[in-house]
Amino acid sequence: MEYQQILNTIKLELPSLSHTGQVASYIPELAKVSSNKLGMHLYCINSGHYSFGDHEERFSIQSISKVFSLTMAMSIFDDELFQRVDVEPSGNPFNSLIQLEYENGIPRNPFINAGALVISDTLISELKNPKQDFLDFIRDITENNNIAINPKVFRSEKECSFRNAALLNLMKSFGNIKNDIEEVLDFYIFQCAVEMSCKELAIAFMIYANGGKKLSNSTQVLSLQKTKRINAIMQTCGFYDEAGEFSFRVGLPGKSGVGGGIAAVHPGQYAVTVWSPPLNPKGNSALGMYALERLTTLTGYSIF
Repeated sequence: MEYQQILNTIKLELPSLSHTGQVASYIPELAKVSSNKLGMHLYCINSGHYSFGDHEERFSIQSISKVFSLTMAMSIFDDELFQRVDVEPSGNPFNSLIQLEYENGIPRNPFINAGALVISDTLISELKNPKQDFLDFIRDITENNNIAINPKVFRSEKECSFRNAALLNLMKSFGNIKNDIEEVLDFYIFQCAVEMSCKELAIAFMIYANGGKKLSNSTQVLSLQKTKRINAIMQTCGFYDEAGEFSFRVGLPGKSGVGGGIAAVHPGQYAVTVWSPPLNPKGNSALGMYALERLTTLTGYSIF
């Protein structure tokens, strides 16, 4: 497959596409990022790296981090984890309180905010140093010890986390949060504030394309069965209330973040990431959605 030629075609097409995307502004620090940033990186199991644009510039991964925290939790827990968080598409905005109230404090899935907060709570209960362990996990799967958080994004997000605090308080009232609310919120925001480039994310997501193994040395990070389950949750829940649209248009398991990043995998083939900060009304990168749709169209392959 001529991946570089395909990515070059996408690079030429994207500037001419009309979209009404807006850079996330509810986290003030994210609003400062240029709307013109654009990068894409594909890491093929068989043939290596392909890219264009700002693919080596780091950005706030935001909710893409939820895949990593879920991976850590699933490496510790078995099916009992899913007694506290479900695996169903939400069909509602990622920070909805209404659905959580109806469903007695059990979040629909680990990739909406409520679900990721529960996952954070489980990790705090098990890990001696959750923040450091989370960073160490990402550094291990990328083999890059320089990955860190952006402290300005962390502070900015923490100052505006009233809705997430409300989600935590509601779940605490149902008995589904075991630790201190401020501690859970702090750890969750820490995860979201991690900065990575498209290239680094593609390397990290290779474990989901490669049966739970690092490509560089075949280290089994997560079992094949649990990796398949994470890919299934990404397929059905990775794009909030636009997950069906992403499956329809792109046909790959993936996860988006309000920093403008999208990471996706074609199991057995590649991991691919794209970064473009302007978001569509559902909170997903507008040009990122186009780019990945064109990738599976031009290659002629998705998981379906």
